Amino acid sequence: MALMRRLVLQLSNSYEPLSIITARKALTLVTKGVALVQVPTSIRVYPGVYLPSVIRLREYKKIPYRMQQVSKKNILTRDCYRCMYCGQKGTGADLELEHVFPRSRGGKNTWENLVAACRRCNGRKGDRTPEEAGMALIHRPLPATIHTSRFVLKQLGSEVDEWQKFLWTDKSADTSWMEHSQLN
Repeated sequence: MALMRRLVLQLSNSYEPLSIITARKALTLVTKGVALVQVPTSIRVYPGVYLPSVIRLREYKKIPYRMQQVSKKNILTRDCYRCMYCGQKGTGADLELEHVFPRSRGGKNTWENLVAACRRCNGRKGDRTPEEAGMALIHRPLPATIHTSRFVLKQLGSEVDEWQKFLWTDKSADTSWMEHSQLN
């Protein structure tokens, strides 16, 4: 069953990265004839059928614009797994979501109000605004745009070698994009 939860890159018929889906959904799309296996893995799930790593839709489908969902993983990815107060790099376990405008004062769970923070900085800021705590944000949190979902997709897929040519990943370009698109 764990095999069916493996991640698969889904491409449009013109090879544009659309989303990351589960292997179960990918196999369903392939079985129904909606998609083709672009890059298989070496894992055989049935005689002659290998678990896909990348699939491509057969026909063009208008993909509705979806706002990227606010989640811990997406906020940490947007902030490059870096504390937005001290700049310390960490993992998902080391970093927390921090409300710039505190929830106790009506702060919402939005892209513009959530940032990644280490435990030390999050505790130091407490229930105050950054100005009241005497702490400055390294970058102002950005709202989600069409570019955010593409950036998050590239970041999430950056460690899967078979996906690289479809995601056009260049780690230095991704970092410079974040640095230039965020204002101090």
